[in-house]
This record gives sequence, structure tokens and C-alpha cells, in this order.
Amino acid sequence: MLIASRPRNLLVGPALLTAALLTLTACGAGTTDSGSGSPGRAAGPQVRIAVGVDASFAPFYLADAQGLWAEHGVDVELVQFAKGGEGVDALTAGQVQMAGNSDATTIGVLAQSPSLRSLLVYEDSGQYLKVVLGPDVKSPSRIRKMAVVPGLSELAATRFLESKGIDPDSVDFVTADPAEIPALTKKGDVDAYVLWEPWPAKGEELGAKVLETTGDYDLAYQHWLLSTSPWLKDNAGTAAKVAEALAEAAEKTESDPDAAARATEDAAKIPPAQTVNAVKDIDFGVRDFTAEDLKGYEDTARFYVGTGKLKSKPNVTRTALRGWLPDNTKGSR
Repeated sequence: MLIASRPRNLLVGPALLTAALLTLTACGAGTTDSGSGSPGRAAGPQVRIAVGVDASFAPFYLADAQGLWAEHGVDVELVQFAKGGEGVDALTAGQVQMAGNSDATTIGVLAQSPSLRSLLVYEDSGQYLKVVLGPDVKSPSRIRKMAVVPGLSELAATRFLESKGIDPDSVDFVTADPAEIPALTKKGDVDAYVLWEPWPAKGEELGAKVLETTGDYDLAYQHWLLSTSPWLKDNAGTAAKVAEALAEAAEKTESDPDAAARATEDAAKIPPAQTVNAVKDIDFGVRDFTAEDLKGYEDTARFYVGTGKLKSKPNVTRTALRGWLPDNTKGSR
């Protein structure tokens, strides 16, 4: 049954697709062939779904481990990418049919990928992304360089600086891969960053300190289940089966974090404690878009235009298909 999440009142810019086609089934097979390993594989339609390699994707891994895709009549192969933006690149290129990704990062690529469609929200959080200061940075006023990943991380860094009365134009944004950023901070190459786990925890291990979460300055993100308009036109029924399985998995992730942690460890080598802690920080639950959501997306689109990264504001209301979920699935609200 589809359930609504409980919002608490927020992975990233385009990259070469060849950098990260790391395909895994639930048993950890490293091939692009989905024919073996997942418990209870379905005889139904096949769908490749791009996911990131962090605990925020736990419901996908739990659905894989517990055979929920098959129970809902769809044969899913999860395709892992180091950064969520790479998964969206694969989606627009037709290498996968669906993807999970943050609202902010997706909105940033709509100009070059106008066929993207968001079907639902499956998680909300103002706690999962954290502000990290380098070992020798005593206060935000000392920040001169911030490491960012294009998309959600950059938006979160900008809003953090603004919340402290710091002009973002006075700070150099250094683009880097998430895995590189804690070490750059330790070396003093950058002074701070805002990222999702496990990178704040990795920073702490290297002597950095977590200052606050994005929720402390009223910034939250959502994750969307994405597809493209051409594929969705011919495969709405298949997409609905994926949505129903994901809803069940999100509910189970909330009710049994340990099971989600085991599944995520098996599939993505994420330490169980990270996933258990992530469930505390993230509200997992499938739901439709609200009017408040759409207003927030418009604000994000204006952010990208204001930075000059987009020449004109993308049509976010065309992308976020409000009403698709209740129109196409059973028991949704």
C-alpha cells in the first residue's frame, strides 16, 4: 500500500557516463545482465533503475533484497552510479529507464534534458546534509573556499552562506567529487562543504567538524523517482508497479532500519550504522507532490537562473507530474 511521508520541514551535475556504469543485482553481481541472483525475479517487464551509492537509496536496495519488485510484477535491475547526476545522464541517454535523484540536482539539468519526468517523492529531509568546517576554520566568517558538487550540494552551500550573512560571491566554489572532499578539507585546500552522509562523518574522522544540518537554516531536499516522457508514455503500467514496490520498501525501511541496513551493505558496501542513522535523518515514504512542493521547485529553478547556470527558468511544473501517483497506483494518497 502506498503511504505518505511525514515531511520535517533537502547527488549531481552532469558527468561522463563511462565513469560509473557499476551494475549490481541484489546478490552483488557486477554485470549488466539482470538474469541471476535477485530473490524472486519477476517474469514481468524489465526496468533498469539508476541509483546512487549511499544510504538515501536504501529503499531500492531493500526492495531488491526482499524480492518486492517481483511481488509487484516487475523485473528491476539496479544500476549504481557514484553521483546521482550520472544516473540522470544515463536516463536521458536511454541506458536506464528510471532513476532516483534529488529535486535540486534534477532541476539543474532540465534545460538540457527537458524530457525528464518526476513521478513522485520517496524521501524528504532537512537533516541528512550537513555543513562541515575544516579543522582550522574557527567560524563561517573564515570560509574562503567551499567544495561543492554541482546541484544540491552547491545550492545548500549557497543557502548556508546566505544564512550567515556571507555574500556567496565572496567565496570560491571548488567543484569536486564527494569522495575527494573530506581529504581536500583536511589538507586545507578548501575550508568547508555541505554534503550528505557518509562524507560529513568522513570529514570528522579527518579532524573536521560538523557545524549544523541544512534544516538548521530551513533548507530541505527531496528525492524524486524519475523517468522520461517517451518511455513513460508507453510504460505507465510498469512505472506504477515500480512505484508500488518502492512505496512498500520505503515503509519497511522506516519500520525495520536494520533490514534496510543489511540490504544496503550487501548491495553497496555501506556500513550498517550509516544506514540506520540515515533512517533517523530521512523521512522515507512515497507520496504525491503538493502545492508547497511546486513552489519550492520554482524557487530552486530561479536559483539556477540567478547563478547564470541556466539562461531561462525550466518548466518545473511540466516535469513534476502532480497527480500521476494517485491516478496510476492503488491505495495512494
